Amino acid sequence: MPLNDEKPSSTSSAEDTGSDVESSSEVVSDLDSSRNSFNSDFSSKHCTPSSSPPKILTLDEVMESARDLFNLKISHEIVMNPSFHMDINSRPQNRLFEAVRDNMHKAFWDMLREELNDDPPKYQFAIKLLEEIREILLSFLNPGANRMRTQIMEVLDMDLIRQQADNNAVDIQGLASFIINTMGKLCAPVREEEIKKLRESTDNIVILLKEIFRVIELMRVDSINFSIELIRPLLQKYSVEYEREKFQKILDETPTALK
Repeated sequence: MPLNDEKPSSTSSAEDTGSDVESSSEVVSDLDSSRNSFNSDFSSKHCTPSSSPPKILTLDEVMESARDLFNLKISHEIVMNPSFHMDINSRPQNRLFEAVRDNMHKAFWDMLREELNDDPPKYQFAIKLLEEIREILLSFLNPGANRMRTQIMEVLDMDLIRQQADNNAVDIQGLASFIINTMGKLCAPVREEEIKKLRESTDNIVILLKEIFRVIELMRVDSINFSIELIRPLLQKYSVEYEREKFQKILDETPTALK
């Protein structure tokens, strides 16, 4: 290629023309060879059975690949959309999924109500709920919050609560009050009004527990969005490497995941 707008001489042009003709012939020849090679390979692969059977994936492997794809999509969205955040109403657009989930939630609260209204009360579902709430509260804590961690573990001691349940001595109302007060210490300012309503609630214990769980889910979304803001600069800096690594991991572990 001429540099600095220099014009090639006529002799050079003629030589280049001859050279271009030869080069073009070589390119055509190379293309024909490549095409024949490709057709031969394709025909051989198409007609000959694979030497190894396709990998059969377990359900766990499929689910892990789905999670990896979801994480890849979320990380890409965080990088590309500065206003991206999770919402409590974000859910798969799947009516069957929604119907199953809603029915399961309704069944849980109905069974909890029946258990606590029994004489004497039963606490199987209440204990499951308290245990899940405890784990969510612990997930909100910073690594150095040892005092509050110890307090939560002591008050929501599931072994002790099970023993109390066997003797019909569980103070559900007292445990609910402790949970609400702990939520008040951990919530974002935007949730303070919700916590106030919980403290002032005169509803029965089942409705109160249901509201506690609703608000704690809101707090969990707040925590996720706070984490998104923290990791956004890192994802923006290393997004290409992260997405390439995650994508390659999916292909290596489940080659059919994208089909």
